[in-house]
Amino acid sequence: MPKHDDGHIGSIAVTPVDRGAGRIARNRMRIAWMYYVEGLTQNEIAEKLGIGRVTVVRNINEAIKQREVKIRIEGDIAECIEIEDGLKKAFNLQDAIVVPEPNNSANIAKSIGNAAGMFVSDTLKDGMSVGVGWGATLYESLATLTTRELNNVQVISLLGGIVQARKFNPAEFAWQFARAVGADCYLLQAPAVVDSPATREALVERCGLRDVFKRAEKLDIAMLSCGNMELKSTAFRFEMLPEEDRLALIKAGAVGDLLYNFFDINGKIVDHPVNKRIMSIPLEQLRDVPLRVISAGGADKIEAIYGAIKLINCNVLITNEETALALLKKIGG
Repeated sequence: MPKHDDGHIGSIAVTPVDRGAGRIARNRMRIAWMYYVEGLTQNEIAEKLGIGRVTVVRNINEAIKQREVKIRIEGDIAECIEIEDGLKKAFNLQDAIVVPEPNNSANIAKSIGNAAGMFVSDTLKDGMSVGVGWGATLYESLATLTTRELNNVQVISLLGGIVQARKFNPAEFAWQFARAVGADCYLLQAPAVVDSPATREALVERCGLRDVFKRAEKLDIAMLSCGNMELKSTAFRFEMLPEEDRLALIKAGAVGDLLYNFFDINGKIVDHPVNKRIMSIPLEQLRDVPLRVISAGGADKIEAIYGAIKLINCNVLITNEETALALLKKIGG
């Protein structure tokens, strides 16, 4: 086990991925290998290669950023295990994963997403089909997905896309997810929100999307997240829905969305026209998927997560400590 400059010895498994992209990439991978696999300190690497320590640090950070190095922490934290047991009993879950509370709340999505990537990497087997949603938390799962070749694995996007591609474009996420696990990818190539129920029906029946819907009927895993009703939530930051719709949804009782389907705290789809214009796999179809995973957390998402669990009868929850404790308090009181 490598000993780092701060003297900490952790239970860390590291998988460097050499992409062979020229001299700079090879040098970066050499530095990462010396640090993570050989266990040399940053100063020792700098001395051996005749470079500055700052250069070593920069290359190590870039290797992680480029996902050429993937860090996996093995081991359990007693407090989290106890909370996980509580969640499983309270919500009748098959599994619960609770990550330690990050020092900075801005890192909650990253922490949960990393855990989600580890979970799906451990779960995926040959012949499986995985349906994926999108959002900031799921995007972070890409960092810890194990790059490997599996046989006959399918990744299916469960939600349409956005007109202007940005960081969390669902189609892009599904494709990156599929590439990481060596799977075929099937995209729902339509806007996430269309102008009418008739347009939605026409796209499904007459524009080649029925095949994607059929494939989604045979999912083994659904990897999902949920958003709240705030403007910064993924559902609203792309301005696919006007502000009057957001306010009307809140008035109708919406506490959050899952695949742009807006629901109340009891897990019921709210009565609003926008829910009939969403290009997503039907939620009732997802309730039959063997593993229904929700990865989400944060103090501003308690009600949304609570409702989402009920909405799809979630049986695997990945969240952070404080959110988990708030959910247990909510169901108990």
